[in-house]
Amino acid sequence: MARQAAFSWDITGLIAGVDEAGRGPLAGPVVAAAVILDDQNPIVGLNDSKKLTALRREKLYDEIRAKALCCSVAQASVEEIDQLNILQATLLAMRRAVEGLRLKPAKVLVDGNRLPVLDVLAEAIVQGDATIPAISAASILAKVTRDRWCAELDQRFPEYGFAGHKGYGTAEHLAALRMHGACPEHRKTFAPVAQVLDQ
Repeated sequence: MARQAAFSWDITGLIAGVDEAGRGPLAGPVVAAAVILDDQNPIVGLNDSKKLTALRREKLYDEIRAKALCCSVAQASVEEIDQLNILQATLLAMRRAVEGLRLKPAKVLVDGNRLPVLDVLAEAIVQGDATIPAISAASILAKVTRDRWCAELDQRFPEYGFAGHKGYGTAEHLAALRMHGACPEHRKTFAPVAQVLDQ
């Protein structure tokens, strides 16, 4: 019997998982990662980065870096976010992450419901960060990279408390915005920041 059209899962070759961190915050870049895992060298405990403790994410970050066949982390800057909008900037960061891979994947699995423009077969998977190990790994690399960036930003602008809220619009962050105005890393097109700049 003739074989039916192969499921996309049946593709042979390397599969890359892609995810991002930092779409919601009021400051800083959006970070994306692409990871091709090594089936011969599995990593235990991969999950959606938001479901892991910061310590667990840090440990897994090092393990992914050590064991993955290859990985790439990229970002879109605050200027690009303000110029393009957050969705387009996120897709741009994802595309950069995939293009930064040392090995070319046969297929790319992206967390969510939107795909960046790629020159390779790709599929969007809603909640893929909880179900596809390569996407979980990408979510961990992206989240840890962005959290480290926030810790560095906290050193430069301690008055905003970036190490704690990671740029999200918490009451503490909004109060600091009103008191100190926006810093150069704030996203000027995001409503709470735009309101402060208008005043």
